[in-house]
Amino acid sequence: MTGDSTASFQPYPVRHLGDPAEAKEELRRAIRARRAARTPRQRADAATAFADVLQTVPEVRDAATVAFYAARSTEPGTHVLLERLAAHGARVLLPVLGSGLARDWAEYAAGEEMRERAPGRPPEPGGPALGAGAVAEADVVIVPALAVDTAGRRLGQGGGWYDRVLTLVPDGVTTIAMVFPDEVYDADERPLPTQAHDLPVQAVATTLGWRRLGPDTTAERVAERLDAAPTAR
Repeated sequence: MTGDSTASFQPYPVRHLGDPAEAKEELRRAIRARRAARTPRQRADAATAFADVLQTVPEVRDAATVAFYAARSTEPGTHVLLERLAAHGARVLLPVLGSGLARDWAEYAAGEEMRERAPGRPPEPGGPALGAGAVAEADVVIVPALAVDTAGRRLGQGGGWYDRVLTLVPDGVTTIAMVFPDEVYDADERPLPTQAHDLPVQAVATTLGWRRLGPDTTAERVAERLDAAPTAR
């Protein structure tokens, strides 16, 4: 977590802090390169660790419907948790490509073989599209990110789709970002660059544990260690 030795090797766009768009792009390049350097074994182990951690989050554990995503190869792996959720009877919604370049949602079925509709795109379930507003049916929303800070600022891939998704999430529904431990930034020491369209998340999960985020987080939660996972890695 930030506030310790992690910060000493986190990339941070000091020279572009006056230009949020440039600062974001510098961070994206650095974080993507670090992710690409992970071995297949490290990614597989991380996918299991992420699933172990997220299943300790009350909103995930108790959810009837989860809005989730299918990760690309270098992203934090989601396939383990995806199968566990479906096997336990949760309804799982995944993003799909809608008309034009619009994004949509479809329901995932346990054991379903998903399809990659375009090179480099995440795989998608084959069921009928449910409409962009289907995310409002979710009890919890788990979103991808390249980095998150302790105030809840999220660095996405740059397309802005999840910022639009978050506007459709009802008040009171928890949004959780998945990142590797060294991608959680201290909001006081190294706040992530933001623009007007950026929307925060309420929690973050790493391979080591999870925590709530935001300016109203209590001192006890800020100090809370990421030790929720039964098999921390």
